[in-house]
Amino acid sequence: MSFLQVKNLYKKIGSNDVLKDINIELEKGGFLVLVGPSGCGKSTLLNAIAGLMPLTSGEISIDGQVINDLHPSKRDIAMVFQSYALYPNMTVEENIGFALEMRGVEKAARAAAIRNVAKTLQIEHLLDRRPSQLSGGQRQRVAMGRALVRQPRVFLFDEPLSNLDAKLRVEMRAEIKRLHHKTHATIIYVTHDQIEAMTLATKIVVLKEGVIQQVGTPAEIYNRPANLFVADFMGSPAMNMFKGSVVTTNGVREIEILDNNTRVAMPSSVADQDLPDGKEIILGLRPEGITDEGLVDPTVVSMAKIEADVTLVEPTGSDTFVIAKLDGTNFVGRVRADVSIAPDQRFTFVFNLDKAVLFDPSSGLRLV
Repeated sequence: MSFLQVKNLYKKIGSNDVLKDINIELEKGGFLVLVGPSGCGKSTLLNAIAGLMPLTSGEISIDGQVINDLHPSKRDIAMVFQSYALYPNMTVEENIGFALEMRGVEKAARAAAIRNVAKTLQIEHLLDRRPSQLSGGQRQRVAMGRALVRQPRVFLFDEPLSNLDAKLRVEMRAEIKRLHHKTHATIIYVTHDQIEAMTLATKIVVLKEGVIQQVGTPAEIYNRPANLFVADFMGSPAMNMFKGSVVTTNGVREIEILDNNTRVAMPSSVADQDLPDGKEIILGLRPEGITDEGLVDPTVVSMAKIEADVTLVEPTGSDTFVIAKLDGTNFVGRVRADVSIAPDQRFTFVFNLDKAVLFDPSSGLRLV
């Protein structure tokens, strides 16, 4: 039985259905990330689990206990907010230990717990300071420490890194991942940043307009997106989409893309599917699946060499992203950093069709 379960959850605010038939299961010690665009219902779902917002219908249970009617203080859940929510008149030590003090934990035990958490988060030297004397990253560590010291059943993080600069966000992301590995805590984490989702999660839930689009591991979400929305939302740069149709040439099924007589092999992922000639499809291929000849995976089974006009070159140091145009359609490829390539140049790209995914343009669903 799963440690945390959300069953058939609906939430209506006024006449708006904010969450629609949400079903989620998470094992103990798992790291679940809720991801999606602004307004998709991520924070509403987190608040519902925390007990800060009543459900319209459905059920939430933790370790077999239904918690729908439990007061937030009785759910044994700790929440880390985007705004840190520290008490400005208290020291770091007092902020971390406040919940224990309210529970009546004796002073010696409280001090030991605070020291242990401070050591874990490497903020022992900050215990006498007040929040106004701390940097954003230090404040976030204190907020995490205040949650950790309680040793709750579930941790809830509501976009905790969104107020930090890019460098600090990367550092804190690694800190949270190390913390999860060390403590084996059960975590539900809300973000709109799909890079955070991919790097932190053991399981990802992708939401759009209050509806779950896909639930899976980071690898499943990235490599086998359930529909066009997930394919486009997860990944930076986004997955390339080419319109095409199924054709048969000398008994071999192929895909003709962009109506320009460019034909590529049928991806192995759908080789067993009965796709009739003329069926319209959308071929999805991530930037790393479109590269130069020197970067081709030697184990690739099916590939196509396609010439296209380069419109923009974006060096990133380790490699280079190239935006090119094929018969009016822009796509992004990733080539080696030392490849000589420039705008307005015609370049030969290699499409790794082993990594391609096909979608039905009418339903938007992946063809499996």
